[in-house]
Amino acid sequence: MFRRREPVPFAFVAEADRFRSNVTPPPRERASRSQLAGRTLITLTVVGGLAGSLLFGLPALQQEAPGAASTHQSEAAHR
Repeated sequence: MFRRREPVPFAFVAEADRFRSNVTPPPRERASRSQLAGRTLITLTVVGGLAGSLLFGLPALQQEAPGAASTHQSEAAHR
């Protein structure tokens, strides 16, 4: 069963775009010093973790030169 949609007058839609509320929201509370310090410490921890993982991960991602002899040989290869 099809539901019949009522047409919306164009003036109503145009008026809805210009609607402004006369109710102002309450002002935001300012963050305390302890909240700012906590946010700063969390940010520094996250950034430090990312920097540390990058620092320790880069050597594992480096490729050896194609002409260089492999320095990682097992002892079984010598015998």
